[in-house]
Amino acid sequence: MTQTRWLDEREKAAWRGFLEASHRVERRLEQQLKEESGLSHPQYEVLVLLADAPGRELRMTELAHALITSKSGLTYQVGQLEKRGYVRRRSCPTDVRGIFAQLTDEGYEALREAAPGHVAAVREALIDVLEPDELTVVAEALSRVGHRLR
Repeated sequence: MTQTRWLDEREKAAWRGFLEASHRVERRLEQQLKEESGLSHPQYEVLVLLADAPGRELRMTELAHALITSKSGLTYQVGQLEKRGYVRRRSCPTDVRGIFAQLTDEGYEALREAAPGHVAAVREALIDVLEPDELTVVAEALSRVGHRLR
């Protein structure tokens, strides 16, 4: 049995800093989107991914994978967007089990309207707080973390 590698003070500070910053950034973005567009942050991310996809559509399984969420969580968010007319679902013609989520024109317009405020909030909460060299280090480090966990 291996011994636990406890965090030293520097490592604890990094971990706690990451937790606090990530939770506060997420809460700030959630608050901004709700107030300005009525969208949740996950719903906004669904719209972004669909807007960037060929034909503005993706299979639900691909969308769940890209959003790092469960199928049931995605189904709920897409259902909420569908009620607003921002997304529609359709069956996959080549796989009876497959479902596509497609961004509607109304959804694309909602995204266009929400994006400037969201980008401003991202800048205020994270980007503009960091010096350019710090931003590079953060981007590289978090990319490594994401890659390792994939």
